[in-house]
Amino acid sequence: MSELHKFIFDGLPVRGMLVRLTDSWQEILKRRQVAGGYPLEVMHLLGEMTAAGALMQSNIKFNGALILQIFGDGPVKLAVAEVQPDLSLRATATVTGTVDAGSSLSQLVNLNNEGRCAITLDPKDKLPGQQPYQGVVPLYGDGREKIENLSEVLEHYMLQSEQLDTRLILAADGNVAAGLLIQRLPVKGQGNLAGRLDREANEDQIGINEDYKRIAMLAGTLKREELLTLDVDTILRRLFWEEPHTRFEPLSPSFGCSCSRERVGNMLRSLGTAEIESIIAERGKVDVACEFCGAQYEFDPVDAAQIFTHQISQQPPTPTVQ
Repeated sequence: MSELHKFIFDGLPVRGMLVRLTDSWQEILKRRQVAGGYPLEVMHLLGEMTAAGALMQSNIKFNGALILQIFGDGPVKLAVAEVQPDLSLRATATVTGTVDAGSSLSQLVNLNNEGRCAITLDPKDKLPGQQPYQGVVPLYGDGREKIENLSEVLEHYMLQSEQLDTRLILAADGNVAAGLLIQRLPVKGQGNLAGRLDREANEDQIGINEDYKRIAMLAGTLKREELLTLDVDTILRRLFWEEPHTRFEPLSPSFGCSCSRERVGNMLRSLGTAEIESIIAERGKVDVACEFCGAQYEFDPVDAAQIFTHQISQQPPTPTVQ
């Protein structure tokens, strides 16, 4: 069973999360086997994204979907991991070119520094006119040097968006997608430091930073093979046996796809009558496959006519018109 564990270090402003996606990750890969599966390097990237999405979703109080996307100018045009508030998740990638063995992140999506990482928060109950919140970060550093590590990209995003230092370790193979997140928490009453002596404030901040740095450094010693093969108890004991911490009840991420006939109909409706009629004239029907779960949706001429006479309110998935 997939599992996500939250924990906090006793007396320190530092928290952590560890996720191991097993059955849920294997289900994502199984759904892709019909299309021939992913190249190894793409599978690793998508697995890391899925584990990261689960960690980020469980790290916020938000009633909506968290959507992590990476896109650019390499053979992987788009990779998407989506996680709902109940930790149901799905993921997919669009590969349009040849992926060479051993390809790095920049070789997959960022050949000419056009790669971007977008994190979207899409509320379930939108207010009138409300748009999803989206943050975008480039796949290169301040000096435009290419970043080859997804963890580093997301650490930079979380520092920008939450102003909190974060250490993120990610790994994936054909059986497990896993991740460890360590984050420095804001200190209660920190806003009152301005009224104290600068010396006292600086001493407090130095102590806070040292606690976080020590624990983040321990987390950084975790090897990829350990993250993929060891159970949660063993990992936490090996890393933090000298750091008292409190663990909470584990959560259970699961595979789940939100596609539906209504949402596909809404997508077709957005294409317009002329486009749909031309497809029907050529093929006699419209076939749509969900890129996340592989579900097939068929619309004959009568079905197609009905989608333009009935208002469909839901948003569409990312489909492929065949």
